[in-house]
Amino acid sequence: MLIPFVCQLLCIAVFPLTKIEHWWENNLHKLMVSFLLGVPVAIWLCKNGMTHELEHQMIYDYIPFILLLMALFVTTGGICIKGDLRATPRVNCTILTTGFLLASFIGTTGAAMLLIRLLLQTNSQRKYTTHTVLFFIAMVANCGGILTPLGDPPLFLLFQKGTPFGWFMGLAPEWLATGLMMLAVYYVLDRKCYKMETQERLLADEEEQENITVTGRINLIWVCCVILSTMFINSTYIPAMGEPDAPFYIKLLREWAFILIIILSLLTTKKEVRVDNNYNWAPILEVVCVFCGIFATMTPALMYLQQNPLPITEPWQFVYCTGGLSAFLDNAPTAMVFHATATTLAEPGATNLVAGVSEPLLRAISMGAVFFGSMTYIGNGPNFMVKSMAEQSGFRMPSFFTYMFKFSLIICLPIFILVQLIFL
Repeated sequence: MLIPFVCQLLCIAVFPLTKIEHWWENNLHKLMVSFLLGVPVAIWLCKNGMTHELEHQMIYDYIPFILLLMALFVTTGGICIKGDLRATPRVNCTILTTGFLLASFIGTTGAAMLLIRLLLQTNSQRKYTTHTVLFFIAMVANCGGILTPLGDPPLFLLFQKGTPFGWFMGLAPEWLATGLMMLAVYYVLDRKCYKMETQERLLADEEEQENITVTGRINLIWVCCVILSTMFINSTYIPAMGEPDAPFYIKLLREWAFILIIILSLLTTKKEVRVDNNYNWAPILEVVCVFCGIFATMTPALMYLQQNPLPITEPWQFVYCTGGLSAFLDNAPTAMVFHATATTLAEPGATNLVAGVSEPLLRAISMGAVFFGSMTYIGNGPNFMVKSMAEQSGFRMPSFFTYMFKFSLIICLPIFILVQLIFL
C-alpha cells in the first residue's frame, strides 16, 4: 500500500518532463490519476479497520489545507497591482524584499501572484532579466514563507498537527539570514547585468515608466480575515473544536469562516479587476485534484513510518533529507513523512516537544521543506506558475536542469548549507 503514494509523487515529478506533459496539464487527468491511485488505498484501509485514519486524513487534514490555500488564492487574486518602474537594481531589490516580507502572511502563492506582474512589467525593457525571475522564485515563491502556517503548505500541515501558530516566528533568524544573503547576491549580480544593458534599453526603461496602481483593495480586508481566522479560530481559543466527540461542523469551524471569506471576496470584487489580473481557477483546481490523491495515498505511508522510522536522528539529517525530497517531490507530503519519522524519536514523557517532536527536529523539517522547494521548478506550486507567466511575457527562462545547474545548485544550496551550519 506504499506503492500508490510513491506512484502519485512520481507522477507529479516526472510527467511534466515527458512527452505526455500536455496530457498531464489537464486538471481532469490529474483527478483521474488521483482517483485511480487513491480509491484502492481507501478501500484497503476501510476493509482493514482503518476507516478512522482515512477519515481524519481526508476531512480534518485535506479539507482545511485546501480551503486555506483557496482563501488566500481568491483574496490575493482580487488585488491587481499595475505599474512600470525604472528597473534599477535598487528597485528590483525593493520588489523582491516586499514579496519576501509578504510571503509568510499571504502565502508564497499569494505573494508571487501579487507581485510577479509588476516585476515583469518593470523589467520588460531590459535584456538581462532571467536572473531576476529566478531570484523571485527562490525568495518570494519559497523562502519568504517560513514565518507562519499561512506561508507554505507544509507549515500549515505542521500547524494542523499541533504546532502553535506563533512558534514559526522563532524561525526568524534563519529567515532573515537566508533573505539577506540571497538579496546581497542578487544585488551584486543585477548591478553587473545593469551595466551590460545598452543605452537604448536604459533610455526606453526611463521613458516608459508608469505609476503603480492598486485595485481591488477591499480584498486587503479579506486577506486580514483569513489571517485572523487561522490564528484565532482553533481549539486553543474555542475549546469545543478540540473535543474528541465534537461534530465535524464544529471541528471545521475555521473552514466555514474560510468559505464565507471566499464568497465575500468574490461578491465584493469587480469583475474587471480579476480580468486585469488574468485571474482563473486553473492553478487552485490543480492543487485540489493532485492533493486529493496525495492525502489519500499518504495515509498508509504515514502509518508505516510511525512503526518503521527512517534511520535518521540528527537535525542536519532532517534538513537535507526533507529538503532533498521536497526539491523533487511535493514539499507538503514530504514534511508529513519526516514529521512522522520525528515522532518516533521523541522520548516518552518529554515535556519540551512541539507537535509531538523535539524542537530542533521541527525546525529542521520546516527549513528543509520550505527552503529546498526552490531547488527545482517542481519543488513548490508557485514555481511553475511564475515560470509560465514570465515566458508568456517574453522572458527567456532556463529548462528544468539548467535551472538547477546554473542557479539553485550554485546559489541557493550554498546559502542553505550556511544557514544550516549557523543555526543547526
